[in-house]
Parts: sequence; C-alpha cells; structure tokens
Amino acid sequence: MRTGVLLINLGTPKSPQNGDVFTYLNEFLTDGRVIDLPWLKRQLLVRGIIVPFRYKNSARTYREIWHPEKGSPLMYHSMALLQKVRAKLPDSYVVELGMRYEQPSIEEALLKLKAQKVGEIIVLPLYPQYASSSTGTAVQRVFEVISRWTNIPRVRVVNSFCTDEGFIDAFVDKIRKHDLQEYDHVLFSYHGLPLKHIFDSDDSKKHCKQGGAEGCCEVLSADNQFCYRAQCTQTTKAFVRKLNLEPGAYSMSFQSRLGKEEWVKPYTIEMIEELARAGKKKVLVVCPAFTADCLETVFEISVEYQDEFEKFGGEKLQLVESLNDSDQWVDAVVDLVK
Repeated sequence: MRTGVLLINLGTPKSPQNGDVFTYLNEFLTDGRVIDLPWLKRQLLVRGIIVPFRYKNSARTYREIWHPEKGSPLMYHSMALLQKVRAKLPDSYVVELGMRYEQPSIEEALLKLKAQKVGEIIVLPLYPQYASSSTGTAVQRVFEVISRWTNIPRVRVVNSFCTDEGFIDAFVDKIRKHDLQEYDHVLFSYHGLPLKHIFDSDDSKKHCKQGGAEGCCEVLSADNQFCYRAQCTQTTKAFVRKLNLEPGAYSMSFQSRLGKEEWVKPYTIEMIEELARAGKKKVLVVCPAFTADCLETVFEISVEYQDEFEKFGGEKLQLVESLNDSDQWVDAVVDLVK
C-alpha cells in the first residue's frame, strides 16, 4: 500500500499583476475562517471595500519581491521543498503540494494522490502553530474534497509542530548563521490574528483571558492546546532554551495586522519603535510562523519595518532567512511524515 503525503501552504497570486492579485485576495479574504463574519457581510466587506482599496498596493509589493524567472518566493521555495522531500522518502510514499488559495490547489494535489491509489494520506500544513485561519481552513478544504469520493482512505493530520525538535533545530541553525553578539536584541515576530480568533479557540470559555496578557498562554494544557498565541509562546521558549537567551535579550510580537479590529498583542510595529527608542540599534528578527520566505518576511520585515525602525532611531532589522528548502528542514519534514 502506498502512502500519500500532502504538503499545504497558503498560496500566492499567479503573477504580481493587478488582476491576478485582485483574484487571489478575493479568494483568500472571503474564506470564513480568515474573516469570520456572516457570509453576506463578509462578501460585501471584502469585495466591496477591502480588496478594491488594497489590491493595487498589494500588487506593487508583490512586484518588489517577484523573481523574474522563478516567480513568488513562497511558490519556488515550496516547490524546492517538495522535490527534496520526495527524494528523501522511500518509493512507497507519494508526495504532492497543494496551496489553500490559487494553484496548485488542494483538490488538484489530492486527485494526483488518488490516481496513485494511495491507501492513506498524511496531511501536513506547513504552519508550525495551529490557527483556524491557516491550518484549520486547509484541513477543512481537504475533508471537503475527500468527502465527495466513493472510497475514502485513512487520513492523518499533523495539525501543528510548534515545538518539534527538528523544526526548532532547523530554525536555530538559520539563526546561528548570525553572530548574536552583534545584535542588541532578538525579536520573534509571528503572524498576527484577530484577538477574537484567540478567544474562540478556547472551547471552555474559561481559560483564555486577555490573549495571554494574564499568563494563560505560558503552559499548554487541554484547555488551550489549540490556542495560537499559546503555541507561539511555546515555540519562543524552545528557541530561548536552545540559544541560551537571557531575559530582556528577546521579545515576542505579532505582525501583519489588517483593519481596525484588535489583534493579538504586542504588535511588531509598536515593538520595533519601543526597541529603537530604548537605544537598540541592531535587532535580529526571526519569523517562526513562516516556514518559507514570503511577502510578510522579505518585504514587510526587511523593507517596511526597516524603514520604520530607522525613523524611530534604529539602524538595522536583520531578518533571519526562513527554513525554505534547507536540508535540516527537509529532514524535519520527513520525520514529521514518518
């Protein structure tokens, strides 16, 4: 019996042209797990306000990072990872890549696995920390597709790997390519989420308080095992132990806020201002929610936040390269699959 492996990442526009970015943003932001409003209100908000006012600016930023031959960094890094994982796993495994939005789609990837007559499918969303708007929507889409099949194979899901040893070590290797002694501070910047998503992940409605402000994210338990902020906290603690960072030498924050709704704090943009005003001139930035470099890392951190950091008196925000298709990360993915 052959085993299918489905690697999943977010997705990217087909090109950095306005029309393709417009299409991508509409698909992405009308997902009910991304913007959890009633269907009609969500459609009116996204298609009538958010996308029409944002797509041209988003297209300009995509053009800043688009490789003339290889395309989007998220896509070519994901494809490189796919090829290396295929080469590492035995012939009894069939590996495909699906993007939650745009191409190659999750449905397309699953149909390829089905055509290979796999008896089991291992679903591995490439998001270290679980969130309904990332892992949740990817897994939901998998089951929507498979539910229409006559023969449904066994399905296993890796829904998070926030403290997986291989994942942590692969990122630590990237971090150690920089001399920590040259930096005044290490900032672990995770993708942000609306605070409502954090509260909603608490099924008990008794554990989660102020998005972690009262210490409820410090330890993972049955009550907060799916809490994104709690998992980010555990990832940060794992890095701190491996790197022997002293209290005060590092911070954790959240980036990529969209709209006026309150998101999980502290915000990265406010943190870099605070660090600059405190006299921190060189800050090493690690983005452990992203396993492949993308718009949020190579542009948001290295361009937009770098400009802001300089305005506040800082000198350099040095982004640590993401895992991409590094050999250690390939080994970690293979171990997660096995």
